[in-house]
Amino acid sequence: MELYLDLHSQPCRSVFLFARAVGIPFEFKLVDLSKGQQYGEEFGKISTSRKVPVMKDGSFVLTESTAILEYLVQKHAALVEDHWFPAELQQRARVNEFLSWQHMNLRAHGSKVFLLKALYPVVMGAEVPEDKMAAAMEDLHQSLQTLEEKFLQSKAFIIGDKISLADLVAIVEIMQPVGVGVDAFEGRPALAAWSERVKRAVGEKLFAEGHEVIMKASSLTQKMQSSSDLEMFKPKFRKLFS
Repeated sequence: MELYLDLHSQPCRSVFLFARAVGIPFEFKLVDLSKGQQYGEEFGKISTSRKVPVMKDGSFVLTESTAILEYLVQKHAALVEDHWFPAELQQRARVNEFLSWQHMNLRAHGSKVFLLKALYPVVMGAEVPEDKMAAAMEDLHQSLQTLEEKFLQSKAFIIGDKISLADLVAIVEIMQPVGVGVDAFEGRPALAAWSERVKRAVGEKLFAEGHEVIMKASSLTQKMQSSSDLEMFKPKFRKLFS
């Protein structure tokens, strides 16, 4: 099985960490997003969506991180303990509830803060306007509050006493703005304690490995500034930032 990944990407990290944590063998295929490799001819043959992650299992190609995670759970059931994606109907529904919610909330808001801080100055040639950054931060805080109050509540993990795919997807999204210097856990002791439990459940060494590149996000900014491919990205990001 091949996994096409760039660990700057949150969904890629969730797939990478899950496969490694439960012992699913795979070949890591780097798709360097900062070089625009997702737009290359070779990757286009694998995925017409030109996004990562992508899983290639023999001749079967699958996109979308949550679909890949569920495929891995079901194909490698002998390796995957039930708590990751419980067989019990209502617990599995709770995991799916979070996975459905996070796309347009935690993921969208954390990604926006990351992009504003990491790429806006490079692409737009100016500092991020204060009102734009304040609005993005407020959206992020609202998502974090919902994660705490609706999904986590007083539990150790999102669905109970053990880690699930919901916790893994949540933590990689939160680490995106953390990588550009935003302390997402400030004033949120319950969320901070949860994050430490998630790290221990995944394995602290593996967690650090999976997040090594995003914790050096400043190097991505420098890499983009010196890249000959920057002009290719500018129209896409200008549309996003407008």
